[in-house]
Amino acid sequence: MLPDGLPLAVNRQDPRPLAIQLADGLRAAAASGALRKGDRLPSTRALATTLAVSRTVTAAAYEVLQAEGWIGGRRGAGTYVIAAPGLSAPKHAEVPRVQSQEPARGIDLRPGTPWAAGMCSAAWRRAWRASADPPMLTRPVLAGLPEFRAAVVEHLVRHRGLAVQPDAVLATGGSTAAVAELAAVLLRPGDVVAVEEPGYPRAVGTLRAAGLHVLPAPVDSEGLVVAALPDRARAVYCTPAHQFPLGATLSARRRLALVAWARERAAWVLEDDYDGELRHHGAPLPLLASVGPDVVVHLGTASKILTPTLGVGWLAAPDEVVAAICAYRSSTGIRPSPAGQRVLTALAVSGDLARHLRRVRRELLARRDLLVGALRAAALPVRGDQAGAHLVVVLPSVAAERSTVRRAEGEGLLLDGLERCHDGPPGCHGVTLGYAAPSSRSALAVVLPRLTALLTAS
Repeated sequence: MLPDGLPLAVNRQDPRPLAIQLADGLRAAAASGALRKGDRLPSTRALATTLAVSRTVTAAAYEVLQAEGWIGGRRGAGTYVIAAPGLSAPKHAEVPRVQSQEPARGIDLRPGTPWAAGMCSAAWRRAWRASADPPMLTRPVLAGLPEFRAAVVEHLVRHRGLAVQPDAVLATGGSTAAVAELAAVLLRPGDVVAVEEPGYPRAVGTLRAAGLHVLPAPVDSEGLVVAALPDRARAVYCTPAHQFPLGATLSARRRLALVAWARERAAWVLEDDYDGELRHHGAPLPLLASVGPDVVVHLGTASKILTPTLGVGWLAAPDEVVAAICAYRSSTGIRPSPAGQRVLTALAVSGDLARHLRRVRRELLARRDLLVGALRAAALPVRGDQAGAHLVVVLPSVAAERSTVRRAEGEGLLLDGLERCHDGPPGCHGVTLGYAAPSSRSALAVVLPRLTALLTAS
């Protein structure tokens, strides 16, 4: 039964998907005042029976509205209207315009967000409870908790094929925090660091904040172009497993060439393996840290496979780098979160981390296939879909890119353009599409018609 006899229907002659029609109808009811904040909605099963549609339709509609922040609820407690737009909302029942950097009011398709809804809530609670069992620390542990470092060693060998000793591993506050520490201990102000172009903007900002001179290094379909690296570079920051943002995998030939380049110049390679655990097909190539452990610092993070809530990552490096970072932490008071280390350790020891990773890989592969299928059916060019949780749709110009991002925002879709990933004039144009943030596959599927229509119009 609909609340207060709310008139609601779907039209099978309408070209829009049924879930979109239903979401639009509920949104319009809230805009007109027929639904008010606090009203309880029928269950997805009851509403499906009332409208003579499948439960998949009603569940997808509810997931879209929940992602937009209009409805919410808990299992067993029902679903409620938690925010109504008021009478000023558009009467044609489009998604309300997204305010800048406010993902709760739209569908977030930007890269870098993990599939947080995939974490088993029972496992998450168990890990936090287990993390409270050991005594409170009274002194900082500069290198990271020994049990955390042991868990990382096991994780690296099982999931990344990298065999290291616990003494070679340090806990970090995440990849960007690790880059800041490495810039402080390995380099001097004014030193040249090469960074992929296009590349990760936060790495560029972090290196510049340390007083370093950042020079762009081009990338192509094989990843970083080693032959184009500046001779005077003292370090190279790169993302070889899934180049950010274009998604190429650094070829085996270039991995060997990059290690040889670093050895010849006594330079360092900072290997950011930000989503290396999320490969969709085939065996991964050996990590740079496996090929050149004497010149490579390997960086990993929990933020893409679990959540940034933990604020924790790791690095694997030669002894002199480990010692230098520990000395730096001793003199500055910088240290990563012990609480985050304890939670990740508990997840690893219980086996919940490995189970979560298997679940994430299956889900992201299915989402990747769903997204790529829709994009290619619309004849849209796709890059970087072999790994990770984002891909790139190529667009003809920077004007088309800006227009697409702006129009998508107006339709409640948060996208990122490639322009922001360039340090200089953009050499390629397009949008990055992250597919991990939507709470479910059906929530992603519902927005695909709108997304492909926007992109084909660019």
